[in-house]
Amino acid sequence: MFTPKEMLHKGIFGGTYFAELVDYKDFPEDWFKDLEESAYKSKKYLVNVNLFKIKSGQSQKEWEAKGWIHPDDPRGWFEWYCKYFLGRRHEDDERQIKRWAAFCGPKGRWRNIIYSKIHADGCDVEFSEHVSPRIQQSLLHWSYLVNRADYSDWLQKKGYQNLTK
Repeated sequence: MFTPKEMLHKGIFGGTYFAELVDYKDFPEDWFKDLEESAYKSKKYLVNVNLFKIKSGQSQKEWEAKGWIHPDDPRGWFEWYCKYFLGRRHEDDERQIKRWAAFCGPKGRWRNIIYSKIHADGCDVEFSEHVSPRIQQSLLHWSYLVNRADYSDWLQKKGYQNLTK
């Protein structure tokens, strides 16, 4: 997992995360050092801010309609994670940790989907950014990037010969 600062510096949420509802000043100034304001406080979604240069994710309205939002964290999982990272413990921790695990934990749906797609493509995991960049950007929104160690574990669990270098 990445720290919130690392996630921001890699490029997430099209730069819009702190444009409304949550003030970036509530978090350590260091997290935003050397970032253009458009990387975290843009009113317009900017695909060039994202690591994979693609639009990914759902809208605030969609998050709310699906019941993913706790009133204490109106911007969702990443806001919860920022606060958790800084030491807050909360009644919503167990739910949010389960959501993370279901999305990109070792048995997570999207983590397994991306590794299946990388395997089918036959590319080296280190050069897989062209494989489903929307899924990969979504995984980064959840503090995860594909990597050789996890891919090797995935290959082993699936019974594939580990051809990683």
